[in-house]
Amino acid sequence: MSGIIGKKVGMTSVYDASGKNIPCTVIEAGPCVVTQVKTKEVDGYEAIQLAFDEKKDKHTTNALKGHFKKAGTTPKKFVYEFTRFEADHQKQFGDVLGVDIFIEGEYIDVVGTTKGKGFQGVVKRHGFHGVGDATHGQHDRLRAPGSVGASSWPSRVFKGLRMAGRTGGNRRKMINLQVVKIILEKNLILVKGSVPGPKGSYVIIERWS
Repeated sequence: MSGIIGKKVGMTSVYDASGKNIPCTVIEAGPCVVTQVKTKEVDGYEAIQLAFDEKKDKHTTNALKGHFKKAGTTPKKFVYEFTRFEADHQKQFGDVLGVDIFIEGEYIDVVGTTKGKGFQGVVKRHGFHGVGDATHGQHDRLRAPGSVGASSWPSRVFKGLRMAGRTGGNRRKMINLQVVKIILEKNLILVKGSVPGPKGSYVIIERWS
């Protein structure tokens, strides 16, 4: 397989052989169950659908209950399709994948959703500095964006101008993160650096070798 579904646990740090402290993100990766194998003949494209994290029956629709029952597994919370495979991608219903598909030292990509921060001003959203010294009696302009439009021409605000608005909650990919350590018995993978999203959020771990 080229990837797996995981859940962000938090951050920690480990020491390498030279004694250097490496900041790492801890991800609970798997176990993931193969709940569907799509083919060109039937579905029009090839994909392997994985499911992760237990879900209560009372919170699952009957249609999804039948979908998971066909794969011989319990209801899951998160489902994702992987369309990129490696040479040995042949998987069957009910196959279970874990962190053992990765090896320490290799590089991976991690896709997640950034923390949502709601409606924010230009200082927090774009890093504006504001007025700064607050001279000339500008007591109420410390975090203001300043001028946003021209005069009689073009008499409008240009598209893409950095202004206040909704911040965060976007899909982001961190590329070339190194796998520092794998803890098989706990299904944990430690990757060097940061991963988008809050603790407990779902992430997609992909190998691009």
